Amino acid sequence: MHKLTRGFCIRSVGTVLAALLVSTAALVEGHAAGPFGDLGDPHLNVIPRTAEEAARIADVTALATDFSAPQRFEEKSGGAATVRAMTNADAFSQPSGNIRFEDQLDFRVGNGLFRKLWVSSPSSTLASDGLGPLFNARSCQRCHIKDGRGHPPETPEDNAISMFLRVSIPGPADAAIADIKDYIATLPEPNYGLQMQDFAVQGHAAEYRLDIVYEEETVVLADGTEVSLRHPQYTAADLAYGPLHPQAMLSPRVAPQMIGLGLLETIPAADILKNADPDDLDGDGISGRPNVIWSVEYERPMLGRFGLKAGSPTIKEQSAAAFAGDIGISSPLFPAGAGECTPAQALCENAIHGDGDERGTEIDAEGMELVTFYSRNLAVPARRAVADAQVLRGKEVFYNTGCTACHTPSYVTHRLEDRPEQSFQLIWPYTDVLLHDMGPGLADNRPEARATGQEWRTPPLWGIGLTKQVSGHTYFLHDGRARSLLEAVLWHGGEALGQRDTVINLPTADRDALIAYLESL
Repeated sequence: MHKLTRGFCIRSVGTVLAALLVSTAALVEGHAAGPFGDLGDPHLNVIPRTAEEAARIADVTALATDFSAPQRFEEKSGGAATVRAMTNADAFSQPSGNIRFEDQLDFRVGNGLFRKLWVSSPSSTLASDGLGPLFNARSCQRCHIKDGRGHPPETPEDNAISMFLRVSIPGPADAAIADIKDYIATLPEPNYGLQMQDFAVQGHAAEYRLDIVYEEETVVLADGTEVSLRHPQYTAADLAYGPLHPQAMLSPRVAPQMIGLGLLETIPAADILKNADPDDLDGDGISGRPNVIWSVEYERPMLGRFGLKAGSPTIKEQSAAAFAGDIGISSPLFPAGAGECTPAQALCENAIHGDGDERGTEIDAEGMELVTFYSRNLAVPARRAVADAQVLRGKEVFYNTGCTACHTPSYVTHRLEDRPEQSFQLIWPYTDVLLHDMGPGLADNRPEARATGQEWRTPPLWGIGLTKQVSGHTYFLHDGRARSLLEAVLWHGGEALGQRDTVINLPTADRDALIAYLESL
């Protein structure tokens, strides 16, 4: 099985997190070299690139200037890990195309853990008990449906099983991490912690019910086409554990798709950071910034890569945090048996939990390794219609409009000693993995580490054209408000306002070509 690197353990939301924020400045001493700190890639066993390799990589990842034909290898979005695009809902659930035969069992066992329905304690099903007591879903798969995107509730009667609210309050000045530049201090909401759970096991009350009201706005494009955008208003209704703090900041989140995570994890941090331009020195209006966060796993600052605001550095840490927050399952990284419940929820803290047996925690180190391996190796499907004339025209529109300023097309991953599936692959994710101010229209007004309330990580675009096929819907953006790719583009503001306005004024044929290109990714 895969080697576990155990990290610092968070034992309760209410007490340890505040202490961690206060003390981290001392802990990060010695990690502050360079403009963003000495981030590096401590999670990877890297074989350094040669000068010849670096030159080849610069050449192969240069932006396209000829749009008469596809670029070489462009159809293989995930490099050698790419798989054939299936025509059913399983398109996002295949293992890396280059996975070794002897590792396929680990992938399938990890899939079983990802799909496992957890049950409450005490239970005769000892390997699966420990659910909650407060939770958002009973399994990873219930949120990441078919390893694809979640969705907001369709009607007021629907539950929000693949969507929830993050919550926090502003922290005091001395809770900031001094050696992480521009770090914004926050603390858990006193009654509800860092995430609001809308389900609970028997005998406990769910924290809230998510209430969404939409107001429609019509945008008229240059050719007279009318597009309706829906403005959501979110309410945490039916609060079970007292009122929210007056300064509570709520952020709606829909579960993102899972493909290609292992490839994103192995892009050299230096290649991501070289695209950062926080002061917009090149004057293009794009000010990408890295999110730098404190890693529980490695006990040091690291580049944030995962999550809608890039608030997690590794797949394992992101997965363990989701087990704790979404399902209420403890792990070696987050060992609190009560999951995300707070000191104000005494019944939850004192309930019977599933830890303390031979597993140690409700999901043990071996289980976390298997789930991580599965998540790391969910393959990116090959592109479709890559040489189609309309798609090629749409690619030219995408590039000329300036979309590549944030949606960086390609990278080459690190050469690695122990991850052959992700090692030295030319990939096409269309993200810079950086934070961008998307304007007040998309703002959640809740900071996360260095990310402000108007900043979001550029989402990868690979596989986006298969969303309907996999997930049964076409809801996009962090909260699923956009009902089509065109609506998602029209929501762009802030740094992307110029690109949005260009799309509004495109001739019909060019706009259709742009959408055809996105659907081919």
